[in-house]
Amino acid sequence: MKSKNQEHEKSNSKKGSKSVLITGANKGIGLETAKQLSKEGLFVYLGSRDVEKGNAIVKELEGNGFQNLKAIELDVTKPETILSAKHIIEQEQGGLDILINNAGISGILPQNALHTSIDHFKEVFEVNFYGVISVTQAFMDLLRKSPQPRIVNVSTSVGSLSLQSDPNWPAYDYAKYAVYASSKSAMNMYTVQLAYQLRDTAFKVNAVCPGYTKTDFTNHRGGEVEEARKRIIKYALIDQNGPTGKFFSEETNPETGEIPW
Repeated sequence: MKSKNQEHEKSNSKKGSKSVLITGANKGIGLETAKQLSKEGLFVYLGSRDVEKGNAIVKELEGNGFQNLKAIELDVTKPETILSAKHIIEQEQGGLDILINNAGISGILPQNALHTSIDHFKEVFEVNFYGVISVTQAFMDLLRKSPQPRIVNVSTSVGSLSLQSDPNWPAYDYAKYAVYASSKSAMNMYTVQLAYQLRDTAFKVNAVCPGYTKTDFTNHRGGEVEEARKRIIKYALIDQNGPTGKFFSEETNPETGEIPW
């Protein structure tokens, strides 16, 4: 068992390099994104509702040669865990360079705009919308300490009002996502407003759809998770000439990546 001093030395070993917090990072796209960013030398905090599961994952990864990873308890619906996570990162890093709001739930399926209960809407919005706001606002002062702060809100193309209202859009008939899509549309608007508020700063704030990907979220149907993580990382690591206040889905638009809100 590692001593407290050893843990302290480990957590401080990457001070001076970039740090990133990924919510919902104990599996799926969040985990794959964490693995790749650790390879690139960032110190990665894996936000996990169950920190013991997160610790087990980190231990396994370290056994496979990964470094610069730490599981941290973070449930986006519980303010006390958000503040605790902030305190830990502030103590260990002093600030935060990148926030990836990845945690999300689809909710029960199918979903129907007429018959799905309001309680179910509230449950999904609590994670996908209010959770993003809670985490972002809590970590804002740590992000402001970074010379190049980045925020990536993981979204979905079915949250695009423009596309979803187009009868020619391949996902036009995806009415079963009435709750999930609505929550992501709300998050997209928050992304627009946040980018506007931070327009005269070094922040870059974007919404990114990783694409339909083989994870638990999709019953392991869709594209490869390695491709999905590339799409998120691209916008997490953009330089000062990169975009802000935009919505990207490279699966939908392979040429420029940008799609309409």
